[in-house]
Amino acid sequence: MSVSQWSRDLAMGARFALAGGREGWIRALLTAVGVGLGVALLLLTTAIPNALAERDRREEARSDHTFGQQEIPKADDTLVVLDTDTTFRDMDVRGRLLEAEGPRAPLPPGVPEFPAAGEMVVSPALKELLASDDGKLLRERLDYRIAGTIGEQGLVGSQELAYFAGGKGLAKLLGGPVSGARIDHFGNDDLGWSDPWDPVLLLLVLVVFVVLLMPVAVFIAAAVRFGGERRDRRLAALRLVGSDSRMTRRIAAGEALAGSVLGLVLGFGFFLLGRQLAASAEVFHVSVFPSYLNPSPVLAVLVALAVPAAAVVVTILALRGVVIEPLGVVRTAKPARRRLWWRLLLPLGGLALLFPMIGQGDGDGNFNQYLVVGGVMLLLVGVTALLPWVVETVVTRLGPGAVSWQLAVRRLQLSSGAAARMVNGIAVAVAGAIALQMLFAGVEGNYTSASQYDVSRAQMSVDLPDGADAAAIMGKYRATEGVRKVTALSDVYLRDRRSEDSYAQVTLADCASLREVATLPSCRDGDVFAVKGSEYDSESDHLAKPGTTLWAEPEGDDAHAGDPRVSWTVPQDIRQAQSREDPTGYERGGILVTPGALPEKLAAFTSARLFLSLDLSAPDAYDQVRNTAARLDPAVQPMTWHSIESNERYAAIRTGLSVGAACVLALIGASLLVSQLEQLRERRKLLSALVAFGTRRRTLGLSVLWQTAIPIGLGLLLAATVGMALGAVLLRMTDTSVRVDWPSVLSMTGIGAGVVLVVTLLSLPPLLKLMRPEGLRTE
Repeated sequence: MSVSQWSRDLAMGARFALAGGREGWIRALLTAVGVGLGVALLLLTTAIPNALAERDRREEARSDHTFGQQEIPKADDTLVVLDTDTTFRDMDVRGRLLEAEGPRAPLPPGVPEFPAAGEMVVSPALKELLASDDGKLLRERLDYRIAGTIGEQGLVGSQELAYFAGGKGLAKLLGGPVSGARIDHFGNDDLGWSDPWDPVLLLLVLVVFVVLLMPVAVFIAAAVRFGGERRDRRLAALRLVGSDSRMTRRIAAGEALAGSVLGLVLGFGFFLLGRQLAASAEVFHVSVFPSYLNPSPVLAVLVALAVPAAAVVVTILALRGVVIEPLGVVRTAKPARRRLWWRLLLPLGGLALLFPMIGQGDGDGNFNQYLVVGGVMLLLVGVTALLPWVVETVVTRLGPGAVSWQLAVRRLQLSSGAAARMVNGIAVAVAGAIALQMLFAGVEGNYTSASQYDVSRAQMSVDLPDGADAAAIMGKYRATEGVRKVTALSDVYLRDRRSEDSYAQVTLADCASLREVATLPSCRDGDVFAVKGSEYDSESDHLAKPGTTLWAEPEGDDAHAGDPRVSWTVPQDIRQAQSREDPTGYERGGILVTPGALPEKLAAFTSARLFLSLDLSAPDAYDQVRNTAARLDPAVQPMTWHSIESNERYAAIRTGLSVGAACVLALIGASLLVSQLEQLRERRKLLSALVAFGTRRRTLGLSVLWQTAIPIGLGLLLAATVGMALGAVLLRMTDTSVRVDWPSVLSMTGIGAGVVLVVTLLSLPPLLKLMRPEGLRTE
């Protein structure tokens, strides 16, 4: 077979697709839209590595931390930076207080000049939020005048909330509870070191990419086969005028090639449009700039070549089992039964590839990425191979029922392959999602843990600067709207002059607060208690004896003014108390002291922490606390407690899966809607004829619903089975016991069914329009 003959036949098919009048253009456009949606998502996927790398580069370029480095002395090229990050509702706000110590101090990326004290430069998204009604509480907290905006180079995403504010006297706050540093440049110098990836996390990344891309490939393969019945009639006409069966298949492949090439053009257009719209979107708190989304040229060329080639191959393979004769296509009669044996080879082959890696995720093992990708792909492709057989086998055995049921069943019996193609993509997506959810649920315990904080006793904490008036600040927080209870604990370590290494922890608090850390017999101001029952008892037992003199001494350059030999003698009436865990899960030892029993000079050496219990039914209780903290000291950051702590990489992978799944679900819905409209358009005359003969529109609407529900139900059942099998294998690969996460299985299945239901509802208006008698007109 010569190349010129192939080219000639493919070109003829392309002319049929593009020169077939209105019907031909509609068919080609629907094919192109389906292919274009898939191409756009593929191009987006090829751009993800570059987008992630660019986000990391910008984060490193604006880094202002100096981990592991010596402190930098003040100079004309130094800058004091304090972290003032905060949270507004569920949104993170990156904040920095800046004070230049000389004319050559480094400017942050994206900031043209330093803001003066009382001013700030903000990101465009933060400026918009502050100007809105929703930003009222945040405006109270960020009480600075907006002097400018941060450029793109200073932000990691278009929707990031960030600001740089000017400050004074920031150097004296370094070394306290506030996070900050003196720097002479921005950027992370330690770029050569990276923490090696856990093999299980690498497995998660590989499986996430395969699961997200497989439905896209399935949708593209289904999109190039739109217009099957009308194409069959054209192919029969070609046989009638003298073309042989091979030439006819090549012409059909040419039609699909034309639609796929047009789909490539639309796909690039969709991608460019989506690239521009990306700046206004944020998915799971992740946003990008359009400049991030630059696909790898090699991958983009691969997509441009693979899609048309796949269109030709899919069409040729699909028509190999079809006998095209001059008087019609055999597909319109009862087709030959589909064989099962070769369809089972695909999932079995996938299991065979994954089997050698069972138990490799024990921490010392590793996974072969090619076997993982190949095995998962074969299992998911097995869904597309098995589903047509399942649909055909089931619908041939369905019995009689209502008229709508009979219309739907008969339609499925005549074209079960088309029905299966329509739901293949969603079945693959659900199967992969179920497997991933099982894997995430199985390994979650290795990357998440219960935090040490008791969130039933407190939900936030605030660390105060050394020597702060804890009682006065405590009153401010008590008066804050939404605060139910405040516990203030001030700590100081007192030294025994007889032993340089002997220290006693002394906790200063009122009686109500002391009861949060110990079981007290009774308590009033002036009482002192020696704590028993803590694991640190032995270190301070001998220091808690009556008459022992303990000393507090200033340390470092920031020594407290006054007598450097402030002492305190343990009173004779000290009593015993039983230790209990404080809200952070820590059991204190040493001595508990009420305010009336400790000299004022000694209280200046204490460092205090407040524990806040909130009324969670109060609106914006967390933000009210943050506003109070900002009024008292803008550099103090209240800490929000969580009951669960997650590994950062594990959390990032899960976020990436959520973002990708949202994009794939959007593609599923759009592609299903296009496929549904194409099927309805092909049946326009049939629907109009049924209405003309008196069939009720409600009956036809129900028949369309049944035609969608039956294959979808079978597809979701098969997807759940394959997904649980794949999930079990992946769990065994990570050396984790197999456990079916039924809530995830049901939720993923329900999401898939929900997408189909929405698509069906959206197709009802076009269906009602197609059922008009005008649909019988022909030319």
